[in-house]
Amino acid sequence: MRFDPRFLNVDDLHEAYARLDELRPSEQGRAIMAPKMVNRVVRVDNVDTKAANILKQNMLSIGGEVSLPREVFDYGGMKVSAVISGNLKHYKLLISKLKRQPFGLKALAAELEWLLCSSMMEERRILRLGGREYDLGARTLVMGVVNVTPDSFSDGGRFFDARTAIDHALRLEEEGADILDIGGESTRPGSDFITLDEELRRVMPVIEGIAGRASAPLSIDTTKAEVARQALQAGCAMVNEISAMRLDPEMLPLVVDKGVPFCLMHMQGMPKDMQVEPDYDDVVGEIAAFLRERAQAAMEAGADPSDIMVDPGIGFGKTLEHNLEIIRRLSEFKSLGYTLLLGSSRKSFIGRILDLPEDERVEGTAASVAVGIVNGADIVRVHDVKEMVRVTRVADAILGKG
Repeated sequence: MRFDPRFLNVDDLHEAYARLDELRPSEQGRAIMAPKMVNRVVRVDNVDTKAANILKQNMLSIGGEVSLPREVFDYGGMKVSAVISGNLKHYKLLISKLKRQPFGLKALAAELEWLLCSSMMEERRILRLGGREYDLGARTLVMGVVNVTPDSFSDGGRFFDARTAIDHALRLEEEGADILDIGGESTRPGSDFITLDEELRRVMPVIEGIAGRASAPLSIDTTKAEVARQALQAGCAMVNEISAMRLDPEMLPLVVDKGVPFCLMHMQGMPKDMQVEPDYDDVVGEIAAFLRERAQAAMEAGADPSDIMVDPGIGFGKTLEHNLEIIRRLSEFKSLGYTLLLGSSRKSFIGRILDLPEDERVEGTAASVAVGIVNGADIVRVHDVKEMVRVTRVADAILGKG
């Protein structure tokens, strides 16, 4: 007799219930067993050594595990990191225990509770954009790139004329773009910032020409608050900002006042120098911490969490290896709790792998987009809209979205 043992892929409660239902258990048993089937590994930082020891003791007492650095047992004054391992039942019990403990563990309990609740929530996540509502659990959104620049890394100069850019944007909508992202300033490696007047001269005729004809919401890709202000007045519905609102102090108050969605992107350095030996100790951890801090600053300024998007910034101050690791571990950014945007289209890391120029990176882009969707991307920003819409539909179908 063969028992045919095999591993089951159980990433969340939905999958746990689906696998249990194949066995037809009792309702009571189903509710008890499902949380035990979903395992989570959580890293926490800046933990007091005394708190770290208490954390480990509490998790061990309920059957979970906490990994700590060797130095923690010296009970020095340092702050350490910890990796917690357990299933959802373990975490529920741990949180209950930590709420009664000193040394900052009550606050840690609150953060763990928020993290687990946000990652396991089953209600739909809605993005409100330009008078529309998008169900982020139903399908992946496609953002089409409209560069009105003479020197963009991918299509610089092709759509620099306003008439050509407008026609291109309308064609992207016909191909299935959900959002049209319009930018007038190149952010390719080595590029310089342009003047306010020049950027307005480039983008405003295009926005005005598209706004009355396209039904897809428009996004303005800019670091300048005045450009964003005029673009929003002309019909744009969101702001895509590569510096996470750091370059212009008026940008964050503007988007909060207008109540529009906005994207916070990570970038190490500035476009002029960002690819000069980018360096990280923990690329995903450092980017996640940065995006969490910027999102928190936005909420403290009055932003609605549902309006916040985060983008790890593929190619913005990252090596080939950094970019691959970010896409491979993209799901870790979902723990931040915000809409997740991935912009890997035609990037140089694809060219490095395939030894191909920008206009021959469709297949490489498709691979990065598909893996990104599997790992949690809500929106993909792409140049080749027709092809990537097809990729997203197949990836979404495989994932059972809808």
